[in-house]
Amino acid sequence: MPGVRHSLLIPGASASQVNGIYHVPAPPLPFGNGYRFPVRLAPWCKELRRLQPDLIEVGDPYLTAWAALEARRQLDVPVIGFYHSDLPLLVSNRMGSWFTPNVEAYVSKLYGHFDRVLAPSQVMADKLRRLGVENVHVQRLGVDLVQFHPDKHDPGLRRELGIADNSRLLVFAGRGSREKNLPVLLDCMQLLGQPYHLLLVGSNMPAGVPGNVSVIDHFCPPDEVARLLASADLLVHAGDQETFGLVILEAMACGTPVVAVRAGAFGEIVGEQCGRLCLPNDGRAMANAVREIFDSGVRALGSQARQHVERHYSWDNVVNGLLQHYQAVLGHSLPVRAHG
Repeated sequence: MPGVRHSLLIPGASASQVNGIYHVPAPPLPFGNGYRFPVRLAPWCKELRRLQPDLIEVGDPYLTAWAALEARRQLDVPVIGFYHSDLPLLVSNRMGSWFTPNVEAYVSKLYGHFDRVLAPSQVMADKLRRLGVENVHVQRLGVDLVQFHPDKHDPGLRRELGIADNSRLLVFAGRGSREKNLPVLLDCMQLLGQPYHLLLVGSNMPAGVPGNVSVIDHFCPPDEVARLLASADLLVHAGDQETFGLVILEAMACGTPVVAVRAGAFGEIVGEQCGRLCLPNDGRAMANAVREIFDSGVRALGSQARQHVERHYSWDNVVNGLLQHYQAVLGHSLPVRAHG
């Protein structure tokens, strides 16, 4: 974008820079599948001082957030905090609710320091406000409308899966973590039976599945995910703790309607013209919603879903909204050098 220079700082094995992406040394997480976790403030503060940004956006609530706040003190620039993950809920799921009050206090303290706080959904913005965080604004995420497109449809996918051409193919793509509630999807498939077939895509998927379920138990690159989403009739999602649900947008961009649970941020994304919402943690309710989608005309809903995403979730729209937040904290609307 003319007049804007954006630098991305991420953890890496060693210090490097390619096309505005800066790797800052950080150790790997044990059993973290390649993820790295910053443990020292100094390298991040040093890189921020070297870049001399006009504005800093923070994307996580850990050490890098405190590095950004320290850089603000040294450079006298505003810092925006983007609250992507529901940290108290995440910790509660992993360690029990005993830790929740401490984590909520941490989130309230950290995000209270930022000049502006962004949340990807109204649900998340409301949670932050209940914790006492002020100056919270909703900033939707976007989807790549070229990469995720109905043209990625592959008529050979059913043959590849060994299922009939007239099978009603459902798909779920994501991590097989507990909060995704995959047992609900498996219950749903047992109730639906043939000709419905579910494809589970992602790491840590269950091994014991009904006969009308196939599994791709590994991470797939975006182009492959786009092919699978565009080649399915319907995306199903039983996760009831989603802060946004990007895979739902990706499916809709591929012209694939959605059945999801009425929980988290899904109610803000999935309307009647794009799919159906059902009761959480209820395989029968999901099965009924799936049947209703096919009775309503799955192709027409898919076309409407694509149009909805084009209107509201293109990256052009999202970036324009983000720049308005940048301009608000900078106090002017002139082109700036923006770093994230």
